[in-house]
Amino acid sequence: MAALDVYRQKRDFKTTAEPKGRKGRKSGNSFVIQKHDATRLHYDFRLEMDGVLKSWAVTRGPSLVASEKRLAVHVEDHPLAYGDFEGTIPKGEYGGGTVIVWDRGTWQPLGDTRKAYAKGHLEFELDGEKLHGRWHLVRMQGKPGEKRENWLLIKGDDEFSVPEGADDLLERRTESVKTGREIDDVAGEAPGWSSKTGRIRKSAKAKPAKVAKAKPASRAVEVPDPSELKGARKAKLSDFLPPTLATLAATPPAGERWLHEIKFDGYRLEARIEAGRVRLLTRSGLDWTKKFGKDVPSALRDLPVGTAIIDGELVVETGSGASDFSALQADLSDGRDDRFVFYVFDLLHLDGYDLTRVPLEVRKSLLAKLVPEGEGTLRYSGHFDENGALVLRHACRLSLEGVVSKLRDAPYRAGRSKSWIKSKCSARQEFVVGGFVPSTVTRQAIGSLVLGLYKNGKLEPVGRVGTGFSASVAADLFKRLNRMRTDESPFGRQLTADEARQARYVRPQLVAEVEFRAWTADGHLRHASFRGLREDKPATEVVAEVPRAKTSPKAEKPPRRTVRLTHPDRVYWPAEGVTKEGLADYYTEVWRYIAPHIVGRPLALLRAPSGIDGQTFFQKHAWKGINANIVEVQDPAEKDDEPYVAINDLDGLIGLVQSATLEIHPWGSTLADWERPDRIIMDLDPGDGVEWPAIIEAAEETRKRLEAAGLNTFVKTSGGKGLHVVAPLKPSARWPAVKAFCNDVADAMAKDSPDKYVSTITKSKRHGKILIDYLRNQRGMTAVAPYSTRARPGAAVSMPLAWSELSPDIGPAYFTVENTPARLQALDADPWAEFKTAAEPLETGKSKAKS
Repeated sequence: MAALDVYRQKRDFKTTAEPKGRKGRKSGNSFVIQKHDATRLHYDFRLEMDGVLKSWAVTRGPSLVASEKRLAVHVEDHPLAYGDFEGTIPKGEYGGGTVIVWDRGTWQPLGDTRKAYAKGHLEFELDGEKLHGRWHLVRMQGKPGEKRENWLLIKGDDEFSVPEGADDLLERRTESVKTGREIDDVAGEAPGWSSKTGRIRKSAKAKPAKVAKAKPASRAVEVPDPSELKGARKAKLSDFLPPTLATLAATPPAGERWLHEIKFDGYRLEARIEAGRVRLLTRSGLDWTKKFGKDVPSALRDLPVGTAIIDGELVVETGSGASDFSALQADLSDGRDDRFVFYVFDLLHLDGYDLTRVPLEVRKSLLAKLVPEGEGTLRYSGHFDENGALVLRHACRLSLEGVVSKLRDAPYRAGRSKSWIKSKCSARQEFVVGGFVPSTVTRQAIGSLVLGLYKNGKLEPVGRVGTGFSASVAADLFKRLNRMRTDESPFGRQLTADEARQARYVRPQLVAEVEFRAWTADGHLRHASFRGLREDKPATEVVAEVPRAKTSPKAEKPPRRTVRLTHPDRVYWPAEGVTKEGLADYYTEVWRYIAPHIVGRPLALLRAPSGIDGQTFFQKHAWKGINANIVEVQDPAEKDDEPYVAINDLDGLIGLVQSATLEIHPWGSTLADWERPDRIIMDLDPGDGVEWPAIIEAAEETRKRLEAAGLNTFVKTSGGKGLHVVAPLKPSARWPAVKAFCNDVADAMAKDSPDKYVSTITKSKRHGKILIDYLRNQRGMTAVAPYSTRARPGAAVSMPLAWSELSPDIGPAYFTVENTPARLQALDADPWAEFKTAAEPLETGKSKAKS
């Protein structure tokens, strides 16, 4: 991605006077600080580097006190021309507000700029009209799942620093160094155009701007006036409005009357705001305000409204950027509230007016004007106007939960409605907990839940869920359910011997949300995974959710496995709650995709009998007591050594799961021809300080060089930090020739771009660079298989991608045991479907890869 792509993607230059700009000279050293009165007043600190302005948003502005640390959020690069921008950005546009040039001048780095920036500690001197002397920018260690990159701006201790309590620069010098004007002077200028409303003209009849009643803002904020909206009715603020609930359908509705929103995976909440008091109410009206900490209510309290009712969903977003109900449950269980985000998608009441009869599209446009832009705690949920089926397909390929489609002109009505349609990427719904089975490996913890659904007033059994419980959740559920035990079965019929095996019955009061792959012929869940408790819904309301239309089967049914798992509830990934049974379910789902890459090959295994938090070890040879479905194979070149291991079928793979195999690393050659590899694997392994876009760029460069040598290329995430570029081969060249070719490619890339790549494994040379690891391409060496899990927190898998899917949205560990099946179900075609037929012979006599 080009340096200014993110900057340009966030702006419509037909609507704002901000400069589009282009990458400029590489040797400049200007700096500028722009005072920016947007949703919140802040100072944009910009340093000229490599032809652009590297930019940080300093929320409280720079401090002259040497010990004072000011938060500086790293934002997108800006063009050099932006350093001269002073004026207004239309409200509703990205960064809408007033900008003045508060300070400008030159800066001088102390040391190597690029190395310091990559390391995350810039030390420099400023020579501006207001700021002078030595300064530091230091990158902070990010929290798990945190999207933004936080730095600290710190004044150096020199003759220009001041003692604590003596820093009044921001109050004393408020003017623009460009024009001498104050923020308020510039704020009166006509803002120009808005992408939402067209030309903005001042109206002689314009009403005075409203100000938040509960918490006076630093400046007047214009609030949408609901009084003139068709359908708005003057009304008192309701204590609670029952929510609109979506009707389940197999596919989104078609037609221009519908808009489509991403379906969030969290708690549906109604935010009620009155005179500075905020309440968060569940869909049944329970007050859960105190459950979610202070940040969300505080953000709602800051909105420029007197009274309001806002509909939304509170979520936790994982490192992949997708909302995750299991992560939300875990945070609530651990008392953690720093990752909560409240997405708002409907406005039902505003400043004395009931808006429920106002068309949805109008309600959303009002809401968009109220909510701050950016990546804060409170975010507006936008929508897509494209074809609903297309939106759903893209959502599912990214392993999101699904799509909610809404009629643009519909009013807001309580209860289940056909004006809201939900379409899911995988089967998921609530079930009643009717019993539990204790863990076979951990005392005082559950191993599985016995589930049911109400039908005609009776609880019908639907099977069990035995994976998806983190260690803490399994222990908490055991305590809660043990207190709810009863001798009588809560189910409406007598359970079969298999259904009742080791079950302890409980009063049917708890509701569990469960994701599953399908229903079996006898009405039980197949491959179910626990996602969390739904304490916002009464158990008596839990019935089967049936789509309005039947889903046509997209793919063949997964094969049946016959290997018996001992201790199926043994947890391999504690934080994610992925058990041995969960891992076996995952591999059964992906069998037809992974089989071509692991069957009939020598395998190296990473085993972890106690899960990822226990001892792990690599296993290349057969061991005593090996599962009968795992094949022992003898290396023709090492006839006197111990045999290697291989598998021939799904039962062999499940045998590996039974043996606690958490990573599968196949050879690049098959048992049919040990000496001639049938693939090349170039492992792009980033050193510290390398950003994801640089790894994507390296993959494209590797692709170009391999294709110049006459090879076809495929790409996959590693499940760790980088990418693997893979080229299928016709097994003609032997290992030494293949290794030499790959060495040439790596060396050529390192020689041509020594600031980006290295081909040596030495760690001291890798900081800020990408290792082009060619050593996987020699006899006996292995690389993690496509679709194999990784023995690391997060339960990530190595995911094959189409080249067109490479983007900042999909990182190296984006796909996991939990979300991969939904992605595969959504794919129109396997991105590696042509892998085998795309094989070409390696012409070792040519050196095209060096070009």
